[in-house]
Order: sequence, then structure tokens, then C-alpha cells
Amino acid sequence: MTSVKICGLTDPDLVGFVAREGADWIGFNFAPGSPRRVTPQAAATLLMQVGRARPVALLVDPDDAEIDTIAALGFPVLQLHGAETPGRVAAIKARTGLEIWKVLGVAQRADLDGAAAYTAADRLLIDAKPPEGATRAGGHGQVFDWTILDHWTAPGPWMLAGGLTPGNVAAAIAATGAPAVDVASGVERIRGLKDRDLVRAFIRAAKQP
Repeated sequence: MTSVKICGLTDPDLVGFVAREGADWIGFNFAPGSPRRVTPQAAATLLMQVGRARPVALLVDPDDAEIDTIAALGFPVLQLHGAETPGRVAAIKARTGLEIWKVLGVAQRADLDGAAAYTAADRLLIDAKPPEGATRAGGHGQVFDWTILDHWTAPGPWMLAGGLTPGNVAAAIAATGAPAVDVASGVERIRGLKDRDLVRAFIRAAKQP
């Protein structure tokens, strides 16, 4: 069964709802400029509602001070969504001892060529490359050409993201064989605010036999 991450939650009641609906991971976004950004203080409250889901902290090119602050909150997983090099990923892994995910933005097959270099990453998240001129690393709701992944052998555990919705997630899984999927804007009717019906529909569509 496909695993599901719902990312970018900011409301404690919605965190609890998402956990009860069966999300495997719940993402909290610390990226400056994101409409889904939370502060460490807010995250401490949100973490109390995650239930059995595993919380994931989304960071963009964090410095060591930010890493230490977020790790101290008790996150078991850090998701790196910036221009972090394989060496930087390895350094963060060594510093924290936590599970580390690295996001790779793709628009063509060649964008996957560097995936194998991230040996320190516990999981790769394959996302659509941000549009030109974008001021944020992700959350744009854009789908990339899934055929880019045809005959690609992932170097380890991985997850599919990029424009996924309740309406296309089953097709995305069928087309790519993704063992896990990640969604943020695809379960929102208002930017930055998750919709309960869309969350439920997404999780059910992703986890259907």
C-alpha cells in the first residue's frame, strides 16, 4: 500500500484530522516566504496532535542554528528542500542523527543524474522543478512529466510529489510505481489551508488496493 505525506499544516485541529485519516507522515514547513510556514513555537503545539503519523520538518538551506532549533523540537525527520549538496546533507545527518530526506526538482531525465550522489539521504523526494523566477522551492502545484521516471532505478527509498491531487494521485502511482506520495497545495481550496474533504479523498485514492 502506498504511503502518504500531507505537507504544510498549520492548524492543530487539522493535524489531528489528517493523522486520524491515516496519513503516514505530516509535514511542517519552516521555509521563509511560504504561505504554509510555521514558527518553531507553533510547531511545538502542532506536534502534540500528530498521533501515529511521523512529523517531518521541511527546511530550505538551513544553517546549523536552525537545524539545532528544529531538531530540539523532537522531529524524527528533516526534509531538505533547498540547494543542499550531497556533502551538506551528509553533514546534517552526522550532526543530528535524524532521518534525512532530500528533495530533487526535475523537469527532464537528466535532472535525476545526481540522485545517486545523495548517499547520506534516507529518502529522496522527486518533485517538479520550480518554475522560472519562483521565489519558493516548492508548493507550486505543478505536475512534471512522469515518463521521466520510466526505467529509473531509485538509489533507495523515494517519494513522488509535484501537483498531485485526489483526482490524479492514483494515476501517478500507476505510472511511476511510487511507493509514497506527498501533497501540499493539491488538498487546498484556499491557499495555505487544507480542506478536509480533499485530504480524505487524497488519502483514500492513494491507498486504494
